[in-house]
Amino acid sequence: MSGSDKLRVLLVEDNPGDVLLITELLSDRKTELEIDVASDGEEALNYLYGRGRYQQAVAPQLVVLDLNLPRVSGLDVLAVLRKDPRMSPLPVVVLSSSDAERDIVESYCRGANTYIQKPVDLRQFQEAVAKIESFWLSLAKLPSLQKPAPKEEKLDD
Repeated sequence: MSGSDKLRVLLVEDNPGDVLLITELLSDRKTELEIDVASDGEEALNYLYGRGRYQQAVAPQLVVLDLNLPRVSGLDVLAVLRKDPRMSPLPVVVLSSSDAERDIVESYCRGANTYIQKPVDLRQFQEAVAKIESFWLSLAKLPSLQKPAPKEEKLDD
């Protein structure tokens, strides 16, 4: 990891309750972790590409991405990342309330590494986040990417 032993996660989620719960659950882990939050897809892309107020943001090793986001959907965020060879190695875990087969298939077609449906039950939600943590943040080896220089990324190429 670049200059730090901390893992960095970008949580892309527009529901403040889910943000609070996920960040609290992940903050309880033993490994040092930095969690940055983007509340919509446009903000996530600005963060990942260092645009605007995110010029000094550090590249994450993992993105946890909701699909149903304002401004730019999670599916469109995935499409942008996977079309960019500098960003395509970045692991993306889709964490969505949708159980629609088309959302699952489209997420994988656009390059999601995992699709997890958000449980509505609190205990099951906690277990799902714990499993994300145990696999992606404890077991898996994650890439350390350099954040690309700021530039405009187009959704429709």
